[in-house]
Amino acid sequence: MKAWPRWARSPAAGSAPRRALSALRAEGGGPGGRSCLVRGGRASAAPTAACALCGAHREAPGCRSELERGCGGVARHLVAQSVAFMCCGTQYSHLEEKTQWEHPKSGRRKRVAGDLPYGWEQETDESGQVYFVDHINKRTTYLDPRLAFTVEDNPVKPTTRQKYDGNSTAMEILQGRDLSGKVVIITGANSGIGFETAKSFALHGAYVILACRNMSRGNDAVQRILMEWHKAKVEAMTLDLASLHSVQHFAEAFKSKNVPLHILICNAAIFGAPWCLTEDDLESTFQVNHLGHFYLVQLLEDVLRHSSPARVVVVSSESHRFTEIKDSSGKLDFSLLSPPKKEYWAMLAYNRSKLCNILFSNELNRRLSPHGVTSNAVHPGNMMYSSIHRNWWVYTLLFTLARPFTKSMQQGAATTVYCATAPELEGLGGMYFNNCCRCPPSREAQSAVAAAALWELSEGLLRRRAGRRGP
Repeated sequence: MKAWPRWARSPAAGSAPRRALSALRAEGGGPGGRSCLVRGGRASAAPTAACALCGAHREAPGCRSELERGCGGVARHLVAQSVAFMCCGTQYSHLEEKTQWEHPKSGRRKRVAGDLPYGWEQETDESGQVYFVDHINKRTTYLDPRLAFTVEDNPVKPTTRQKYDGNSTAMEILQGRDLSGKVVIITGANSGIGFETAKSFALHGAYVILACRNMSRGNDAVQRILMEWHKAKVEAMTLDLASLHSVQHFAEAFKSKNVPLHILICNAAIFGAPWCLTEDDLESTFQVNHLGHFYLVQLLEDVLRHSSPARVVVVSSESHRFTEIKDSSGKLDFSLLSPPKKEYWAMLAYNRSKLCNILFSNELNRRLSPHGVTSNAVHPGNMMYSSIHRNWWVYTLLFTLARPFTKSMQQGAATTVYCATAPELEGLGGMYFNNCCRCPPSREAQSAVAAAALWELSEGLLRRRAGRRGP
């Protein structure tokens, strides 16, 4: 790889800029010459001229497009007695031998802020000099890549426009974020939305645990993430939500690691499954989608509290709007949640479990938010082509036909990642999100009475089946 010019490594590196300026003037450079000029904050260059500082017609490596192309250039072309970085307008004064962060024309001031971009890492060489490694493109530079993402020192009035939407991806939401030190558990993370969620967290430095029923598939998912970044901290652990004993065993195994828990993503779900009872004598859709996650959160509650601020994200669905879980007298009906075989309809069972997800999230937030643990429910997207439709060929056909018009898995993971990491949601919970935007759920999902009743019913089921007394 071509070595960086010495002056690029240190803004005050002696007379190199002056020599470059003299060389440029000797070739007829400067204002009116053939070299590159800056007019009104934009660069223009004669076809045969080369920048005297970087030796080529190149933009700054801080510029996003040039980073992707692997440009070896360092600074914007020489103008009179200063060099301006293409990405941020920052100028290097040759006479004062220092960087000025105030634009000479607009007066705007900029600064480097935030974490390093995805794939970058800061290192120190033998002489103690800091340099930056791009693990994605296998390159090294002494120039801080965050120059591409400088921010205003005096930002303008914030806009009310939504920052993210249905087209946003999980990786876009985490752009520039460093999640080192964060511990994340994601259920059902070996495929689909759960896998993309896990990958996005792991590639940004978090320690991610994939809680999967099938360990073979879980280990395959871990290897796929490590192939993208060998330093990713990720592992798979066994969790079968259809077994309360398995949930208890998982919680005990996690606690034995003596690590905090900052983010818990309740993502796993089954859809369109034929009627069957679990080993705990409950209908499988209700137990996997709701009660198993309820029990998991109960068992990890103390860890979440000690790790505060912590967040729980419960993946629900817009299908919660098309059902109810109360009887004719307005009371919570257990026979609707875990129905007998003759009254079972797979789609209705799924819708009811998704309604339970929102009620559970709201009540969880009400109980734990005073202790620094917040919870929000999310809708990832409509009829996304994941493995959730595998139980019946008709569902597979419908999902295949809808596939060109639905979100990608990365887009489906965006709202989950947003609710788990957005700084503006710190300390806020009890809400429902769709397309990274808060929206009202159904009227029944907003019922505090129904949420409390579901909590009490779930605790009663656990006391009878798991031999555990609720808190």
